[in-house]
Amino acid sequence: MSLHIGDTAPNFTVDSTAGEINLHEWAGDSWVFFFSHPADFTPVCTTEMGMTAKLADEFDKRNVKPLGLSTDTVEEHLEWIKDVDETQHTTLKFPILADPDISIAKLYDMIHPDQSATAAVRSVFIIDPAKKIRLVMTYPMSVGRNFDEILRVIDSLQLADRAKVVTPANWTPGGDVIIPPSISDEDARELFPQGFETIKPYLRTTKVA
Repeated sequence: MSLHIGDTAPNFTVDSTAGEINLHEWAGDSWVFFFSHPADFTPVCTTEMGMTAKLADEFDKRNVKPLGLSTDTVEEHLEWIKDVDETQHTTLKFPILADPDISIAKLYDMIHPDQSATAAVRSVFIIDPAKKIRLVMTYPMSVGRNFDEILRVIDSLQLADRAKVVTPANWTPGGDVIIPPSISDEDARELFPQGFETIKPYLRTTKVA
């Protein structure tokens, strides 16, 4: 199954390190950072799990719930978490889904046969409170994820929803944003009373708080 931006995130009910989770019910009114791992007790995954745990406050202030997946059992996850906490100097509290039969990995197209028939690639799904998929990223198994980029994308998505803007290349919070061409100058003057700069008729920049 190939999932696209704008699709409703497929729902599921599955066991996890925090008990049984129904994705849509568990997400509630929050955003979800859903990310997969090839297997427990693997080096790159251990650092990623640790980084997610360290960024708990950053996710929380953005109303984002992290949700991990690895194609192993809850019992194996719980033992692995001990290693994560020890080696990454953190305390992992977010749930990790059990997926030993790779049913969830297949549902979310995380199994890439040329990589492995049983291990999930490093997929990232950002899911909004309406349960819509807003971002899909897939890393090869050998490359750890950039968490600065993950937080940046979440910030951009939430700002776009709130302020009706889009963000330019390499945007970071506080930087100039772009007014979409679909918004007329007349409407832009109402939406952005702080003013905006017209570089080209289709390229107008402004700042938003």
